[in-house]
Amino acid sequence: MSIEKVKEYFAGCGMEDRVREFDVSSATVELAARALGCEESRIAKTLAFLVGEKAILIVAAGDAKVDNPKYKARFGTKAKMLTPDQTVEMVGHAVGGVCPFALRPGVEVYLDRSLEGFATVFPACGSSNSAIELTIPELEQHSGFVDWVDVCKGWQPEQN
Repeated sequence: MSIEKVKEYFAGCGMEDRVREFDVSSATVELAARALGCEESRIAKTLAFLVGEKAILIVAAGDAKVDNPKYKARFGTKAKMLTPDQTVEMVGHAVGGVCPFALRPGVEVYLDRSLEGFATVFPACGSSNSAIELTIPELEQHSGFVDWVDVCKGWQPEQN
């Protein structure tokens, strides 16, 4: 089970007690925010895409949406999400619990700029009823991210 792999990873960092499991689903941004009692924007959703023949993950604020022109400019291809079966096979986590930890080899992680304004965020931990609260530096460290990207829209603060 992939939550066990994530727990094992965080146990190796002395952080296993920070992994939270819920009696309710946290498989969507809305459900995760409700389970945690926080704003949807603080959910660090992890989206799985196919670039060429490999899987990449983009971790973004819960209220952000992928902007197709920005995505294509950054990755040189149209945004194509993995199917649920591809996600399990290529990433190692099922949809609803996809996270940037304990991944299959070769999966690249990118952090979207929509996360930058938060002191802490809540990514999933490999199951549809789990999360961990991390600072942005902790997310950088534990996700093994490749780069920060700007491929989302809908999260910028409104201009007056």
